Amino acid sequence: MTATLNGRASDVRVIGLISLAHGSSHFFHLVLPPMFPWLKDAFALSYAELGLLMSVFFVVSCIAQASSGFLVDRIGARPVLFGGVGLLILAALTYSQSNGYGMLLMGAVIAGCGNGIFHPVDYTLINHKVSSPNLPYAYSMHGVTGYLGWAAAPAFMVAIAQFSDWRIAFLSAALLEACILTILWLNKSYLMDDVKGRREQSHATIQAANPGSSPESAFAFLKLPAVWLCWVFFFFSMASTSSLQSFAPSALFNIYQVPLDIGSYYITLLALGSAGGVLFGGYLAAKLQAPEKIVSSCLTITIAMCFLLATGLISGAVIPFIFCALGFGYGVVAPSRDLLVKAVTPKGVSGRVYGIVYSGIDLGAAVGPFIFGFFMDAGFPKALFLGIALFQLMIIPTVFKVSTRRSPKTV
Repeated sequence: MTATLNGRASDVRVIGLISLAHGSSHFFHLVLPPMFPWLKDAFALSYAELGLLMSVFFVVSCIAQASSGFLVDRIGARPVLFGGVGLLILAALTYSQSNGYGMLLMGAVIAGCGNGIFHPVDYTLINHKVSSPNLPYAYSMHGVTGYLGWAAAPAFMVAIAQFSDWRIAFLSAALLEACILTILWLNKSYLMDDVKGRREQSHATIQAANPGSSPESAFAFLKLPAVWLCWVFFFFSMASTSSLQSFAPSALFNIYQVPLDIGSYYITLLALGSAGGVLFGGYLAAKLQAPEKIVSSCLTITIAMCFLLATGLISGAVIPFIFCALGFGYGVVAPSRDLLVKAVTPKGVSGRVYGIVYSGIDLGAAVGPFIFGFFMDAGFPKALFLGIALFQLMIIPTVFKVSTRRSPKTV
């Protein structure tokens, strides 16, 4: 009984630390977009130039994420985690001292390098340090803190910028991340993973399947179609989400005359709805064991919400509820999505698989704002919501294809 309680306490501590780190990474996804109105005025930038900053951030993060998975499998998750959090602090400091577009780009590159490490680190630690019965709840809490990070960033950054200025807002973000790094460091013993054991497990799995065979290439997992189907899923999912986060306030102003500062708080409602959806989604994922049905049903609802926003005919009083519903739908999908990825991940290579699969998030986030920045500059704000609906529609077929290709030899 004591051993069970100790194991449960360890699970809770590991989940809490990883979720805190994950929330901070999502917070840094949105330290820049809420500052767009201030930066646009300060440096006379266009929407396309502002969108390019987010594209640079996510392209760099995509490259870092794909490569950091190999690093996690080689040296372990903990040192990679500490390095990533440190880079986010440096990025916020760089933003705060920017004297032009060049320094903003430099900050985006540094932030992208820091952001790219989190999913390979987080899911490697969760899958190897959390007991199997608690995995759906671990994925759920991990997702909740991510959405809470998204929710906190616009409110945090806009409030500080309004009462002081945008430079102080970025300095405050750096200080907040430094506090998180201190907490992780003080609890570093819980973040140690058995790198050697994972490597031996991978080799043993290969030998069991093919006795006497030589070790497979480190890139052998790239031959699995399910890995790339998951990548496509994440690409279109994040292309829609990041576009909404970046330009929804401006689009709502142009379509419905919603003030920009109010529109920024709607992004917070979106994230809070997502956090609630993730909690409910974790329960559904654990009870129903039907991830493809959960994902497709929720995406159908979010597509309908986007079409409603694109009509320009709905009442302004309804918009906050639509953003909450959108967020809830996104959130319910997340735990089932993570279980699908785990189901197709071969043993011993979780860092690499999660690095590649979740790089689709970063590339989607890079492409989405870049595309819709041009639509916003051209005066077509409704195209934002129509495009997001189209991206989500393209996700649904991949879910059913992934569910038919689950691997029996997963981490």
